[in-house]
Amino acid sequence: MGKIRVGVIGAGSWAVASHLPNLAKNKDVEFVGISRKGPELLQKIKDQYGFQVASEDYRDILNAGIDVCVVGSPTAFHHEHAKAALEAGAHVMCEKPVTIHATEAWDLVTTADRMKKNLVVSFGWNYLPMIQKAKALMDERGIGNLEHMTVHMSSQTRELLSNTGAYPAAAPESLPEQRTWTDKNLSGGGYAQAQLTHALGMALWLTGARVQSGFAMMSAPMNAPVELHDAITYKFDNGAIGVVSGGSAHVEAHRKTHALEIRAIGDKGQVLVDIERAAVWLYSEGKNEFLTLKEDEGYYNCDGPIEAIISAARGEAFINQSPGELGARTVEALEVAYKSADSGKLESR
Repeated sequence: MGKIRVGVIGAGSWAVASHLPNLAKNKDVEFVGISRKGPELLQKIKDQYGFQVASEDYRDILNAGIDVCVVGSPTAFHHEHAKAALEAGAHVMCEKPVTIHATEAWDLVTTADRMKKNLVVSFGWNYLPMIQKAKALMDERGIGNLEHMTVHMSSQTRELLSNTGAYPAAAPESLPEQRTWTDKNLSGGGYAQAQLTHALGMALWLTGARVQSGFAMMSAPMNAPVELHDAITYKFDNGAIGVVSGGSAHVEAHRKTHALEIRAIGDKGQVLVDIERAAVWLYSEGKNEFLTLKEDEGYYNCDGPIEAIISAARGEAFINQSPGELGARTVEALEVAYKSADSGKLESR
């Protein structure tokens, strides 16, 4: 086949730091169109990667004709941009969370199915070998019917979400506007949207769970415009219950990796996945299995979603470890949590 024509809508700091370099690793990728706000940086990225079209209007990118679209715009625009790209005939890799509202996320799933295109969500951890192995264990042996799950995550977002500093992993030449993280109209919220979406994307993928209802408390110390910390209890569709917590750690606290741990108990066994300590353990029907892992196997990268969407464009067989329906289940969980935090009541999806 010929070159894979790629467009990028929303070339923010993470797209510059990760997605564009990962795309450039593929020799059959042709950089067709790039869209973002800010003419100077737009021109710089166009020149660096050799994009044919650069415009602040994303429709110019779609009109140029593309096979793959990477959507990295602020979350509030994901639905508009991703749906337009799918309907233009492109496979789409969309940043997380895939949308703010669950109805919009499920609409993207329906649109991708209708257009017979792939929708990949940017859950990079799901593609790491240790998580793929954990998923294989859950698929092959499992823990039976889920009864209880705990998820905890903390990461270096304290300064970012309180408007006192930038995210350390951001590309220094392309720091995002602070409001893309801390204006609820653009981001949908704070820590849960920025980071717990990753944890939920992993936990719901491993277990197949879907949130039915939840009660959440959120706090915003330091006069932060969005929440820095989350404490959420969930009930899942099958009657299982769970607890999800997230905290904005200090910049120096997690230099190498995030603190992220998932524990789930079923009627036939239980599982542990610990990103920070690179540990995966499954107990099922009387048998323990511990994976042998290296210390750095939980270190985050986002290579996998880009490789997945390129495989889709090539027509290759691949496993979508972060499909649109998973993104939608994740958004459901987040939306329930924010509704509950606002109302002070138990809320359902």
